[in-house]
Amino acid sequence: MTQPILLRVSNFKAYVWDVDDINILRSHHHTCGILTGTLPHLSSQNIFLGLPLQLMPEEAVLLVENGIAVLVDDPSAHHTPSPSTLKSWTEARLNDVKQQIALTEEKGSIEASNPDRAMSKNAKRKRKEREERRALAKSDGVPCIPAEHSPSPRPTSENPSQAAVGEPPDSAIAMPSGSYTVSIPASSSKLEWYAPHSHLSLTIAREAGIWLYPSTLQERARCGVFRDLWEKGYYMGGGIKFGGEYLVYPGDPLRYHSHFVASVIEAPDAALRPMEIVAHGRLGTGTKKAHLLCEWNDETQVVSYLSVEWAGFG
Repeated sequence: MTQPILLRVSNFKAYVWDVDDINILRSHHHTCGILTGTLPHLSSQNIFLGLPLQLMPEEAVLLVENGIAVLVDDPSAHHTPSPSTLKSWTEARLNDVKQQIALTEEKGSIEASNPDRAMSKNAKRKRKEREERRALAKSDGVPCIPAEHSPSPRPTSENPSQAAVGEPPDSAIAMPSGSYTVSIPASSSKLEWYAPHSHLSLTIAREAGIWLYPSTLQERARCGVFRDLWEKGYYMGGGIKFGGEYLVYPGDPLRYHSHFVASVIEAPDAALRPMEIVAHGRLGTGTKKAHLLCEWNDETQVVSYLSVEWAGFG
């Protein structure tokens, strides 16, 4: 039996931090969510996003009710590490830094022994210009300090126990000088001081105070409509840009355009103005989609659908 996926809840929002879990949700349970994290070294941070994956409340409710996932109170799952655990963690980080610096020095020595190897014409031209500027500065009596030999600021220690600003570093665990990359795992599951407590049902999570959705008729209607469309095999995404609750896709959104924009009507006797119907029809047709009015009956737990498309007359 496969282990349930951990939905890490923070501020009443469900997140997925593991890449493998995201792949399983998308490929086996047609649940997409939205990537909300930033990616280092990418300039377009508002276009290309990374972990974590934030789920819509309806997605989280469906996954928990179907036993696919469980809710975890993420802030309370991080405990204070013991001194021995903290020491081993720091030593592992220090070993990783030493290996990176050793590899960098080895690469530099290889390049220094054969400076013209794998150098483009542009790089050779820039190197020649630097040497000429250096020789000119020396002839004028102005000391020239190459940029690569200029002093660089000492990297700060990565020891969590030294979080206070201005606190003197411990000589026993001081990080070496030089350039290196700090690797931060996306998921906390491998940390020894991370001990999550799983909430197997929405009722238990609600009693623990970490999850409240759904708590109103409108929220129950959204969950009911979402489940019904999901069971029919559709993929759903946020539809606020198109005037509805969901965009309904016949397959993975990476391969298909959405066919419907779905709006949720919480009850059979809920008011719906004619102007809303006209607006939904015109907007749906303008974006090459049909607008789907989804009526939820809270007593019978049944969803009724009405498709609206704009048609010209006269």
